[in-house]
Amino acid sequence: MSLALIAALHSGAAWAVEPFVLKDIRVEGVQRTDPGTVFASLPFRVGDTYNDDKGAAALRALFATGLFKDVRINIDGNDVVVVIEERPIIANVSFIGLKEFDTEALTKSLKEVGIGEGKPFDKALADRAEQELKRQYLTRSLYGAEVTTTITPLERNRVNVSFAVTEGEPAKIADIRINGSKAFSESTLLGQLEQTTSGWLTWYTKTDRYSRTKLNADLETLRSYYLNRGYLEFSVESTQVTISPDKQSISIAVTIKEGQPYTVSGVRLEGEFLGREEEFKRLIVVRPGDAYRGDAVAATTRAFSDYYGTFGYAFARVDSRTEVDKATGQVVVVFTADPARRVYVRRVLVSGNTKTRDEVIRREFRQFESAWYDGQRIKASRDRVERLGYFKDVTIDTSEVAGAPDQVDVTLTVTERPTGNVSVGAGYSSAQKLSFQGAIRQDNVFGSGNYLGLEVNTASTGRALSVSTVDPYFTVDGVSRAVDVFYRTSKPLNSLGEVYEFASYGGSLRFGVPFSELDTVFFGIGYELTKITNSTGVPNAYFEFAKQFGARSAAYPLTIGWQNDARDSVISPSAGRLQKVYMELSPAGEAQYARLNLQHQQYIPLGRKFTVGLNAELGLGYGLGGRPYPVFKNFYAGGLGSVRVFEQGSLGPVDVTGSYSGGNVKFNTNAELYVPVPGAGNDKSFRLFGFVDAGNVWSTQRTAANTERVSWDTMRVSAGIGISWLSPMGPLKLSYGTPIRKQRTDRIEKFQFQIGTAF
Repeated sequence: MSLALIAALHSGAAWAVEPFVLKDIRVEGVQRTDPGTVFASLPFRVGDTYNDDKGAAALRALFATGLFKDVRINIDGNDVVVVIEERPIIANVSFIGLKEFDTEALTKSLKEVGIGEGKPFDKALADRAEQELKRQYLTRSLYGAEVTTTITPLERNRVNVSFAVTEGEPAKIADIRINGSKAFSESTLLGQLEQTTSGWLTWYTKTDRYSRTKLNADLETLRSYYLNRGYLEFSVESTQVTISPDKQSISIAVTIKEGQPYTVSGVRLEGEFLGREEEFKRLIVVRPGDAYRGDAVAATTRAFSDYYGTFGYAFARVDSRTEVDKATGQVVVVFTADPARRVYVRRVLVSGNTKTRDEVIRREFRQFESAWYDGQRIKASRDRVERLGYFKDVTIDTSEVAGAPDQVDVTLTVTERPTGNVSVGAGYSSAQKLSFQGAIRQDNVFGSGNYLGLEVNTASTGRALSVSTVDPYFTVDGVSRAVDVFYRTSKPLNSLGEVYEFASYGGSLRFGVPFSELDTVFFGIGYELTKITNSTGVPNAYFEFAKQFGARSAAYPLTIGWQNDARDSVISPSAGRLQKVYMELSPAGEAQYARLNLQHQQYIPLGRKFTVGLNAELGLGYGLGGRPYPVFKNFYAGGLGSVRVFEQGSLGPVDVTGSYSGGNVKFNTNAELYVPVPGAGNDKSFRLFGFVDAGNVWSTQRTAANTERVSWDTMRVSAGIGISWLSPMGPLKLSYGTPIRKQRTDRIEKFQFQIGTAF
């Protein structure tokens, strides 16, 4: 602006002129800009008294529009002439050589700061955009990246802006050293860090790319590691990051000072504890005689704050301090608390849901508006919303209401994720070739929270088509309703090569009644009609059942079940348990039976990196009214979700026709140990696992041929290794194993994969 003012002085503009009454205002140099924009920015009109202050204000206002490269005000008698030079308009913004960043996203972000198609061109903004782009490359370890901005003039006062990028190769971390460690080995400390040196899998994890932010986080991890082992005086004395001359490798050296370890000699409470000191003391996890642990102190502080929250004290202040005795290496931990004021919730707000309806989220809330603030209810509300599985991230914030110190607003913010899911399972054997089973489901149809699923199975042992829908809030009290319609054909394996099958179709209606936050009871009714084909190769059990009760058998199953789900994640659990009990009773029709399924899953974390997963299932079936248990309701074992390595449905009794027809007793157990993939750091979305499976099915029917006794000796056992990956379609498992205990009639399928389930 100062150059424009000087230019105006040299061009004869009348500065320090005597004030005069304006007779006319003229604008010169306008090409694209609406003259009205210029007149609207002027602080004077025809008939006003013009002076130097108004002239300076006019220049400032016109430059502030950002539309003009130069502005001058000339005085012609009693007329003011505004001479402008418009900025060029950006016709196009392009990128050359861009690979690391998304072009569309980068174009959008630049437009928001003034560099975009149709915007006035500003060289200063273009220079800042170039520097910001270079800075972004530095955050991704591309230290050799070069950015060149080219401005190409076009006709009609337009320009093209082009950013030419030479990205180069990212700089890799070649070496990380931790100096000054005595209590723990350097390799142990390096294992705590997120950043690593280059390895065989770092092309995927990118943990070998240096980032200052990640380094700071790693230093905090080191500090926590020492604090949790009693080293209160631990400090990071220096960090040195060195980049090679070719900008392709980075060395990191961290110097630490450990200090001495401290043991807790006592714990003391200070402050106001609402007359509930004994209740608060039971929340303390810091124990005298143990080494000082920072995580235990932090856990106690959180527990105190949460407990205050259950009484409505949303802003309770809980702090901890240490009284250190260096001579004895002991420390007293003091917790101080101030509950502040009690508050109630004025409003519960929901934001971030672009697809899911507000009511789907709000019905999961346990904290009500106009009620006292309850920290446990708010946490339960967040957990319930997260367990819906519709969102990538769920956060809750509490804010004070201006002018009302006893009120707060609770805001729940969600980030939507795709809720469509594809589940796929397949196996291959030389006898049955490729088998496929899959399902397509939408957990949140049209944002309503309802479930809709379609299952297709093309396995050689049977085909299936089923449609399911679930309304989780069929009633306002949270009673769910599920409707299933299905058609299935089953071809149990036959070693003689004969073909036979039975088909069943029907439907069911089920309701789920929640009895607690984790427990749900299910009950329902269904109808099934099964037809056994009259063809060669039909097992004796099927033939006898069809002969006695007819080829068409109807059943009217009544169902009741219970589920307790306390897992930390439905998709990829690492802690908690899942328990299921499911009973099915058909007292009428040709098929009269009772069926029981039990399942228990347990996930046990072993430190930060390892997880053990255990699963056990038991199935029992009995005939009612003196009738045998219907063979088409038999359990099957082998394959995905059962005993891996053995072909799907291939375990159990084999009759004289060579058919595998399952049995009325089933048991299988699975154990998995998850370990990090070397080079992947602590990334739990991509892990190796080892497994051991055991199980079988048995028939206690008198007509069953080649029946094995229900015992450990007849169990099949397999073991192997695999890879687990949280893919966009769900948890993917690839496994390869070998049988440990088998029989000559068993069919082996060493390689299998599945998508969409934990076991």
